[in-house]
Amino acid sequence: MSRLWSRFGARTAAVALLSVGVAGGFYLGEDRETQQQGLTAQVGRQVDQAEYDYQRERQADHQRGSAKQRAAEYQAKLRAAAAAKEAAQRAREAEAAAASRKKAREAAAKEAEAKTQPFTGPIPASCNEFSGNREIGCALLLDAGFKIDQMPCLDKLWTKESGWNHKASNPSSGAYGIPQALPGSKMGTVADDWRTNPATQIKWGLGYIEGRYDNPCGAWAHSQNVGWY
Repeated sequence: MSRLWSRFGARTAAVALLSVGVAGGFYLGEDRETQQQGLTAQVGRQVDQAEYDYQRERQADHQRGSAKQRAAEYQAKLRAAAAAKEAAQRAREAEAAAASRKKAREAAAKEAEAKTQPFTGPIPASCNEFSGNREIGCALLLDAGFKIDQMPCLDKLWTKESGWNHKASNPSSGAYGIPQALPGSKMGTVADDWRTNPATQIKWGLGYIEGRYDNPCGAWAHSQNVGWY
């Protein structure tokens, strides 16, 4: 705008000089009226041209300003679109990652369940379905905090190990009792009657299973895989 005002000031000065020329010609020329008319017309043309140039400059400046504004708005839209696209991509990636983690968790849970629940037969309704050392084992299983659905696995495990015989002894290894503790004297941490008391042997065996395999079905799965627990 300073450039426009400078030009407008120059044009104004030119008009003023021409006006002075008209006044001087009135006194100096012989045909004052003719000279005055000619100079007046010339001044009018100069003023019109100056006004035309001024309006053109204003229009050009306005067009340049509008073009800059449109360009700035366009760039802002491009940036906004790029940011929205990037955010959408991040959201899709996060969703895919979450779905992948969920799938992995579900697969791991199924695998863990398959390992810890190898028994697929009927679950006893109560410990009354058993007798002898098995009934004692079922009652102590529940007392230890396990659910009764672990009893079929415990039954299979200790049936394989000792047939639930609290006097079972392996002469080659020295394993003893219902859980086949090796050596049998380990069960003395529960009570001194570990050689003759099935309850003492079962309590020790359940503690061993929980500490190493979490539950009887975990111990049974390991026994199936490698032949021992």
